[in-house]
Amino acid sequence: MASPVKPKDEKEQVKQSSLAYLRAWGESPVPPTLAATLITSLHARPPQLLPLLFPPVLLASSFLNIYNYTTDAAGISAAWSGLYILLARRRKPDHMMQRFGTRGVVRGTAMGVCLVNLVAGGWVYGTGKGEKDGETIR
Repeated sequence: MASPVKPKDEKEQVKQSSLAYLRAWGESPVPPTLAATLITSLHARPPQLLPLLFPPVLLASSFLNIYNYTTDAAGISAAWSGLYILLARRRKPDHMMQRFGTRGVVRGTAMGVCLVNLVAGGWVYGTGKGEKDGETIR
């Protein structure tokens, strides 16, 4: 009776799958669109001009991603998500209810999505080759 083949190192297999998941998140056009939607919902009423500069750039990175500039789109998404995190961290809620109200939950979700965009997009941009349809453009 033959025994099943075991992987050499289970930690290596888990590490590879987590990096593959990180790469898939960074190469997807959906997370920047989600971040842009959440940022717009937070800062559209009342209009706050500085935070409303972020959604068009994030949507433009999604547009670039759709046109196979995945590495460059990941870099743009990572950079602008990091800038939004810096901007959003300045605001400190006064009361506990402001943190767990509707706006607080949406703000926390937006910051969380931007944090994952920062890490995943940075990984894709750092390990990417700058390719479009298999042709090196750098």
